[in-house]
Amino acid sequence: MRTAFIDRIYEASFVPDLWPGILSELAEMTESKGGLLLSTKEKTLNWTASDSVYSAFDEYLKGGWFRRCGRRVCLLEKAHSSFLTELDYWTEDEIQNNDIYQDFFYPRDLGWSAGTGLIMPTGDHIVVSVERTHDRGPIEGPFIETLNELRPHLARAAMIAARMGLQTATTARDAFSKLSVPVILLDLNGTGVESSGEVDTLSDAIMWGANDRLALKDSDANELFQAALGSLDKRSAVQSFAIRNDEGRPAYVAHLVPVSGSAHDIFAKGYALLVFNPIDLKARPSTDLLRSLFDLTAAEASVARELGAGVPVEKIAENGGVSINTVRTQVRKIIEKTGCSRMPEVVSLISNLTLPH
Repeated sequence: MRTAFIDRIYEASFVPDLWPGILSELAEMTESKGGLLLSTKEKTLNWTASDSVYSAFDEYLKGGWFRRCGRRVCLLEKAHSSFLTELDYWTEDEIQNNDIYQDFFYPRDLGWSAGTGLIMPTGDHIVVSVERTHDRGPIEGPFIETLNELRPHLARAAMIAARMGLQTATTARDAFSKLSVPVILLDLNGTGVESSGEVDTLSDAIMWGANDRLALKDSDANELFQAALGSLDKRSAVQSFAIRNDEGRPAYVAHLVPVSGSAHDIFAKGYALLVFNPIDLKARPSTDLLRSLFDLTAAEASVARELGAGVPVEKIAENGGVSINTVRTQVRKIIEKTGCSRMPEVVSLISNLTLPH
């Protein structure tokens, strides 16, 4: 685990000037030319890139290529908890005959990428990608595995950065204002140091103990939260989890985001931020969001999706070409990561969060 690099990823949540360097390191890890972070919400677009590809993507966005290119749409529509290459959604013939690739990417010494799309309940659509030269060829499986190991951290940091509009906060209050969702700044002991005004809406989800120590009313979510808080420096626990209301239905998704590096200048007394995204069950999040929330592996995410659709374990194993014991092991991991106690609770949770396909 690249702990120091992950720390810098979280630092970039609030210090967007660090993203070009982060993206450059991702590119080096995958033998790529550069990296891109892009977020859209309604008509607002914010983006940044490593220096090596910045000018190309500046032209890509300003020259109208972005609006014509289907790559971002494919990444978001795939709703997959993994980084994908072009070959995951297009054939080689389709790539070779793609005008955007022929007329824009190839002449600029680009043409292969690995990207992931994130659809957040706040309405933000986010893409993180690494960009490789056409001559080097498609990004290989071991590099995709490296990106997928980092994906949960990239997703949380990119979510914060997107909400911030890729702007630097000057104070905690400034950050809270930009985020516009309930946020609680915590110290090492889980004591609330400061919070946003939106926290007043969380009376159904949180409670305060002795010395302003925070706890979640959902006991399963609270167990995950306390474990994450206790091992945040090791990155060994689930850092995103659903919080259920009194009826047992998901009401919020909480993300525990460490305060790292120069972000301490903004949150001087803080150890971590607990960021709450309210869930609108009338417009339920995509499957990809569910997968991202619980830090599921690609295999676990696939199983979770099938469970939510009511597919029995035996059929999931048959469809995936694996043993029933393998699927049962994955189900146990899903139960653990979602804070559920048994499989029917997982099925209920996923069916409440997943859009019909």
